[in-house]
This record gives sequence, C-alpha cells and structure tokens, in this order.
Amino acid sequence: MLVKANNAAESNQYFEMKVQTATPEALIGMLYEGAIRFLKQAASEMNDMDWHKAHTHIVRAQNVVSELNVSLDKRKGGELADNLSKIYDYVNNRLIEANIKKDPNYVNECIRLLSELNSAWCEVMKGAKSSSKAGMSLAG
Repeated sequence: MLVKANNAAESNQYFEMKVQTATPEALIGMLYEGAIRFLKQAASEMNDMDWHKAHTHIVRAQNVVSELNVSLDKRKGGELADNLSKIYDYVNNRLIEANIKKDPNYVNECIRLLSELNSAWCEVMKGAKSSSKAGMSLAG
C-alpha cells in the first residue's frame, strides 16, 4: 500500500510540475483532456449506476469547462470566442441534464464535442509551431 501511495504522490508532483511549466496554449489542451477524462469516467459510472461518483465527475468536468469559458479573450477572439462560449454553455447545460436525467447519452455527446474542440486546438497549435519554426529559419 505504501508503494501505491508513493506512486500517487510522485504522479501528483509530476502533474503539478507539468502544469506550472506549461505554456498557456498547452494548458488549454490539458483542460480539454481533463474534462474528457472526467466525462469518460462519469459515463462509465452512469452505466454502472454509481450516481454519486458520476455526479462528482460531471461536476469536475463542468468546472473545467467553466475554466475554458472564462479563459476566452472575447475582445481578441471576436466571433470565434463568442461561438466557443456558446458551445461551452451548451456543454454545461447538457451536463446538468445528464445529472438530472441520469442519462449517459448526454455525457457522451459532450465527450464528442470536447474531443472535436481538442482535436481542432491541437491542429491550430501544430500550425502555430510550424509557422514560428519557419519564421525562425527565415530570420536565422
């Protein structure tokens, strides 16, 4: 049991270091991944009818989605930021319904939406890295 506790402590330390050293862009990806992970756990727990654990994971995912929403810069992001905010609001509303109706289909819908946003975010970040590398080689 002590070994498991040590591994958990090391894992938490690693995660904390990863968060503290991550770029803001990387943090967004980590938030998406965290919300998706919580929702997958919630869906599984709903299928097992473990409502308390499912509720806990849904609320954790809602907290992450809320963090994504407040991190939007609507002045700089314009219409894109407004649309993302609407999607995040939709996801939160669907998760409220999932919790009330005890329906994993709502959770699975949110997993799909967040997974698509995460994939798009990763593609944007890859493009940004490629552009900055190209700029560096041109400048060098």
